[in-house]
Amino acid sequence: MLKLTKIEKSYKTYDFVQRALKEVSISFRDNEFVAILGPSGSGKTTLLNIIGGLDHYDGGDLSIDGISTKKYKDSNWDTYRNSRIGFVFQSYNLIPHQTILANVELALTLSGISKKERRDRALKALEEVGLKEHLNKLPSQLSGGQMQRVAIARALINDPEILLADEPTGALDTQTSTKL
Repeated sequence: MLKLTKIEKSYKTYDFVQRALKEVSISFRDNEFVAILGPSGSGKTTLLNIIGGLDHYDGGDLSIDGISTKKYKDSNWDTYRNSRIGFVFQSYNLIPHQTILANVELALTLSGISKKERRDRALKALEEVGLKEHLNKLPSQLSGGQMQRVAIARALINDPEILLADEPTGALDTQTSTKL
């Protein structure tokens, strides 16, 4: 279970301070589906990045399974992200010089999984999102919707406990978005 208590986050540029989150409190139960809605600039991506350990909060607390993250070190955040979180980024975050197969396999590289199992699991994930015939293409050779499906396959390959998706179907047509 995740619990955010009065989370605060601001970004500072010279003398200007932009408050992204102000005292956000919310709890998430296991196996719960939650959609965070709001206008552009309201802090949705910042909140997802804090929950996923990609960004750190300035105030308040994030508890994971009842344990505060206030004293987490980088290694704690790395373990949390690698073992429990799957990310579908709005901008895909694919490595341009690697094939889509290699991009999906990358999610398993830090997990100590053998090369053969990484390949097998990546092939299965890409087949599930309808991209089996594009394995050796580079991201630049795909449409926006296809790149989004690669990002989804990469996020799901580790079978994460928590899936964080920032506008995951924005580049997909309605039919594909309902299917995935």
